[in-house]
Amino acid sequence: MPPTSSTIRRTIEAYLRRHPGEPDALAGLLAALERPADVTARTTLPGHVTCSAVVVDRQRRVLHIRHRASGGLMLPPGGHIEPEDRTLLAAALREVSEEAGIAPSALCLTPQLLGSPIDIDVHDVDANPVKGEPAHRHYDVRYVFYLADEEPPTITLQDEEVSDARWLAVEEVTSPTLRAKLLQAGLDGLPEPVNASALIHDGTGRYLLHLRDHKPGVIWQSGAFALLGGGRAHDDESLGGTLLRELSEEVPDLRLENIEPYAVEKATSVDGLSVPIQVFTGRWRGDPDRFRLHEGVLLRWFTPDELDRLRLSPRTRDLIRRHASETVRDPALAEAPFLRGGGGRTVLNGIGVHLHVEDDEGRVLLGLRHPESRYAGDTWHYLAGRCERESATACLIREAWEEAGLHIDPADVELAHVVHVVDSPDAQPVMQLVFRARVWKGAPEVREPDKCLTWRWWPQHELPDRLVPYTRTAIAGIAEGRAYSQMGW
Repeated sequence: MPPTSSTIRRTIEAYLRRHPGEPDALAGLLAALERPADVTARTTLPGHVTCSAVVVDRQRRVLHIRHRASGGLMLPPGGHIEPEDRTLLAAALREVSEEAGIAPSALCLTPQLLGSPIDIDVHDVDANPVKGEPAHRHYDVRYVFYLADEEPPTITLQDEEVSDARWLAVEEVTSPTLRAKLLQAGLDGLPEPVNASALIHDGTGRYLLHLRDHKPGVIWQSGAFALLGGGRAHDDESLGGTLLRELSEEVPDLRLENIEPYAVEKATSVDGLSVPIQVFTGRWRGDPDRFRLHEGVLLRWFTPDELDRLRLSPRTRDLIRRHASETVRDPALAEAPFLRGGGGRTVLNGIGVHLHVEDDEGRVLLGLRHPESRYAGDTWHYLAGRCERESATACLIREAWEEAGLHIDPADVELAHVVHVVDSPDAQPVMQLVFRARVWKGAPEVREPDKCLTWRWWPQHELPDRLVPYTRTAIAGIAEGRAYSQMGW
């Protein structure tokens, strides 16, 4: 059955939080969602929801097709929602499969948008006397996908509805709103892992597997054994953060040692999409029966020679056996210091980067975070971000431009202070790197209003009361000429 009005409303509300300037344009859709009529049905008037698939290749080109019904306009594949479409995203995938012959398995989600729409276009449709359709309005929800493989798939057009197909550069995208959002999103066409899983072992040859709930079409790998983990969320600052969040949601009391990246694997989502997964390894020697699962049926230890007896993805089976062949089994590991929590254990630390700039009066630049921010809402903080697959200075320069419109030359950046922070004994430690830029171009402006409400220069002796604690510590350390501080240890 098609998505319900409440499900669509949640999608629209999340979209508007990212695009707060568009509520007036979508007022008609929000009003329609309050009425009992099915807004996904093409018979619902004066307007209904449609879906489109924005496919981006390795050259950052976007697939356009010539729709016969639209007077020959070149547009991304898309159309009406059918009763069998479980979600709006599934409707977009079906349309690109029908109109261009591109199967969902040839596509993957983008790390920038994940499964959220990039644009919602509102346009009027002329009356069609042949079909008995009066003039009406389409609310077109557009999802963006990357090609999963380097070679573009063969385009097979649906002749009765489509007459041509072309790959257009982003700058040539025919829809002005879509073009602007594609440019703003910085899509590069290169797939990256959007899921994180944990290959958990005990160091003696056993592997922990999670039996998922049996809900076909709803849960990925429904009713099968699988690794713990899940999909990245917009608030996750790294895939390591995704893994820790998923573990806290599925098995809150499970604490892993020696977490590190191991491999990137591919799987298939419930919608048929290709899903690149970052697999992390971690060591644990506990009793899974002690835990109350928040998701799934059970946790159990298995040895590689028991895997053929389980309902298990062949890729997961091969992954476990590969790891087992590379790992030395040592029963004495149970007495090793790193498993007892000694000082020699390896723990994954996060890396944060922060910008310290002062104006001619010695005032420091701080931003007021959005009240709904997952971290430090309604609190002042440095311009900051989490470092991923990039250098710390590259991350800083990117964040400075994306958040505040400041241009900074790498040659003008120097490390000013480091704060090693841990919020609680079980929390992930984070190394907060504070860089000073003595030269920059541009005036601070709010470019991401969903994250920051305003920028302000603060005298260092009159800092705001609502200030992130380690930011205050770093400002004081820089003023005193100290290079390092630590908090929470």
